[in-house]
Amino acid sequence: MEPTKRNGKIFSINCSGIKGTTKTAIKSGELVEEFGLKGDAHAERGIRQVSLLAIESIRKQKECLKVKKDQEPLKPGDFAENITTEGLDLTALKIGDRLKVGDNIILEISKIGKECHKYCAVYYKIGDCIMPREGIFAKVIKGGKVKTEDTIEVI
Repeated sequence: MEPTKRNGKIFSINCSGIKGTTKTAIKSGELVEEFGLKGDAHAERGIRQVSLLAIESIRKQKECLKVKKDQEPLKPGDFAENITTEGLDLTALKIGDRLKVGDNIILEISKIGKECHKYCAVYYKIGDCIMPREGIFAKVIKGGKVKTEDTIEVI
């Protein structure tokens, strides 16, 4: 499937067992219905079960003027997102929209943006954080195994 603004792929899956830290990329994981990414510290019932951010947003953030040439480049998981997408315009989605991931996983957009806690580590590193503006959250309606390169599309 060719990426468009309404479909794309999973660029990275990111997980951390401790809140307040960046996430580490993993090749595959399990999205648990009404819970989130298995093994992730942020997985819980509610409206913020899974967080998504586009790699295009991360790449834009890398161009921020405050990023110094000797700094380590920003990468998927640095914004604490569970799923980094590619090719899908997450900023065009609305609460209630549904996404199909791979063959059978269904996510429902439940929150747009994130309230940053008194400036996160990314803000202190480069002077800005895109998660409040371009990150989204979803509930896991139908769970299953997820891996990088899986398709993701608006349904």
